[in-house]
Amino acid sequence: MRIACLLADGFEDSEFRDPYDSFLFAGHEVLVIGSEARQELKGKKGRERFTTDKSIAEVRPEEFDALFIPGGHSPDKLRGDPRFVEFTKGFARKPIFAICHGPQLLMTADMVKGKTLTAWKTVQSDLRHTGAHVVDREVVVDGNLVTSRMPDDIDAFTRESLKLLVNGRTSVSEQRR
Repeated sequence: MRIACLLADGFEDSEFRDPYDSFLFAGHEVLVIGSEARQELKGKKGRERFTTDKSIAEVRPEEFDALFIPGGHSPDKLRGDPRFVEFTKGFARKPIFAICHGPQLLMTADMVKGKTLTAWKTVQSDLRHTGAHVVDREVVVDGNLVTSRMPDDIDAFTRESLKLLVNGRTSVSEQRR
C-alpha cells in the first residue's frame, strides 16, 4: 500500500517516526509530503529531522491508498493551507490515521461530523463542537478512521492502522488493473 504522510515543522517526533518505521517494516511505501519537496523538517523535540519526498503541489489523493497525519504543531500549520485541506478531503473513503493533534486537519476538512474518534485532550473539545463523538481511549477505529491521543498510544495506534491496511480497501495499483 502507498501511504501519504502530511508533515510540517514542529511535528511530534515519536508520533511520526514510530508509525512511519512500522509502516515501512510491514512493506508499505510512505511518501512524506510537505509544502515544498526536499524540505528539511524538524520535530518539536528536536530528536527527528526529515526531508520531504514531495510537495503538496506534486501529488493527488488518488495516487495513495491511505493518509497518515502525525501530531504536534504540524497539523495546525497544515490546516492553514487550503491545498492540504483539499488533499485530505480526497481520503474520505480511504484509511486515515491521525494521532494527537492530527484530527485538527480532519476537522478543518469537515470530515469529523458523526464520527467517533479521539485526540489530544485540548483538541477533544474542538472536535465535539464540530459534531464528532469523542471518547478518551488509546485508540479508536471508526470505519476507515484510526485515531489516538498521544505518544503513549503509539503502539495501539500503529497496530490498528496496520490492521486496517491489511483488512481494508484494495490498493491503488489493484484498482487500476
